[in-house]
Parts: sequence; C-alpha cells; structure tokens
Amino acid sequence: MSDGDGGSGAGRGPLAHRVPDLGALELLLAVARHGSLGRAARELGITQPAASSRIRAMERQLGVGLVDRSPRGSRLTDAGALVTDWARRVVEAAEAFDAGAQALRGRRDSRLRVAASMTIAEYLLPGWLIALRAQRPDTAVSLQAGNSAEVARRLLDGEAELGFVEGLAVPEGLDGVVVGHDRLLVVAAPGHAWVRRRTPLTAAELAGAPLILRERGSGTRQVLDAALTDGGNGGLAEPLLELASTTAVKAAAVSGAGPAVLSELAVTEELAARRLVAVPVERVRLARALRAVWPRGRRPAGPGRDLLSLTRWG
Repeated sequence: MSDGDGGSGAGRGPLAHRVPDLGALELLLAVARHGSLGRAARELGITQPAASSRIRAMERQLGVGLVDRSPRGSRLTDAGALVTDWARRVVEAAEAFDAGAQALRGRRDSRLRVAASMTIAEYLLPGWLIALRAQRPDTAVSLQAGNSAEVARRLLDGEAELGFVEGLAVPEGLDGVVVGHDRLLVVAAPGHAWVRRRTPLTAAELAGAPLILRERGSGTRQVLDAALTDGGNGGLAEPLLELASTTAVKAAAVSGAGPAVLSELAVTEELAARRLVAVPVERVRLARALRAVWPRGRRPAGPGRDLLSLTRWG
C-alpha cells in the first residue's frame, strides 16, 4: 500500500490547518448551551460580531453550516449538533491536557536546585534566596557550594538547574549571563611587611611570593593564574597554603599566616575593621565577571527564572 492510501490524511496538510482551534470549538459549545450567539459571546468575553465572524470562519473551514441564526436566537444545524459532540470531546481532552501540564509545572516549581561557587554562595546568594522565598514561599531550594569547576559538572550531570560561577568565561557546555562584577584584592594582616611598603607590588613580586590561595578549579584561582601568566611572569609560585573555601583563606590571612588573594566581596568587613589591609599591585588586572549559568539550550524556567531575575545587580 502506498503512503497516500488508507485515508490517513497524508498529503492533506497539517492537522492544525484542517481542524478548528479550541477557541472556536468552545464558542460552538457555548452557542449550544445558551441557544444564543450573543450570550455565548458574553460568556467568552468577546463581541457578538467577533463571535459571528469566528462561527462563519469555522463553517468555511469545515465546509458545512453549523448554526442557523434568526431573530429568536441561534440554533444548531444537524451538522452543527454532530460537530458539537465531537467538539465536546476535543475540549475535554484539552482540559485534561491542561490539568496535566499544570501538575508538571507544579512539580517543577516545588523545588529548585542551585549550585554556586564559594564567594557567590557565601556573600550574594543568601540575599537572593530570601527575596525568592518572598515570591515563592512554597518552593524548596537546595544549594550546593563548590568551586566553579564543580558547579559546571553538577549542571552538566543534571544535579542542578541553575549555577553561579566566578571564572573567566562560561564553562564548556553551558550558557550564561553576567549578573555582576567583582575584583580580587591582595590582602595581608596589618603586621605583614607588604602593608608597610611605600610602592605597589609589581606583578613579578606577586607571582613569585608564596600566597594563601584557593584550590585549582576555583574562579579566584583561574583569574589570578590568567592575570599573572598573561603578563609574562610565568604564573604563580608554589602556594604557601591551598585551601578549599574563601572563609578558610580569609581566616588564615587574618591570623598572619601570609598574604592572600580574595574577592572584594569577601573582605569588606575585615578591611573596615583593619583586620586585613589591601596591598596595591601595579599592572595586574584582577577584575572578573560573576555569571549565572545553565545547561546549553535549557534556559531556567519557573523558580530558576525568578531567581535569575533577582540577580541583575551589576
């Protein structure tokens, strides 16, 4: 049997071009209920001329008369009564489809899994999540904190719907948008020799010094490595300490263990209280973008979209 046999509709164009839309079918059902085109139009919130035009368009589309109009009202033709029966089943199926879609949205919107690099997780996300809770009190949010490389992995493995990173660019396999800007500062305890300097550090001095640093894979480390390598300084010396959280790096620096490189967001209070002092560095670019990221082609919806809208601060 050829593809054109059997009445399957092949070659007749898309079904959507041959079957009236849901709005027209709902109007026909309302005419059947009320026996009046005017009352049907009022129920659906449209004008009577618009309702008449929609009925005529449906009659042209189907090639049969559906409604007889008279001063006493509107009456279904025999064909109209038959089409109304079919329309009722289509509308009931559409209502079931809509209920199912609402249930899916409800399940999606009941939770949000977020992965964020340490600085954003500690210093920015708490405020964003408080604002999100005011908008969506029924959404349960889980937050997984790690370095930027771990955030990318969790998104690609389906362990989170939305992530935040601090690196140089959007990680491979993800899409993203800049939500703010930050800069890294070289900081040391007040008693450190660098604090008493009268001239800024050079890039070579910074690169050659043992520093307290975040681990490889963190956004902070990526930016610092790139800034010193691009300047022809051969990259960083062996770290004095390599720690897995911003809080740990900061605590070590405050204790006087050595100088550190940290986000300006992370050391605001310590600088104000002079528990740490910022050390100027010449000709080293330590600015960075903060990004929201998600799996490529799957922009966040529901609570993820709402959280994203709350982050546009810079």
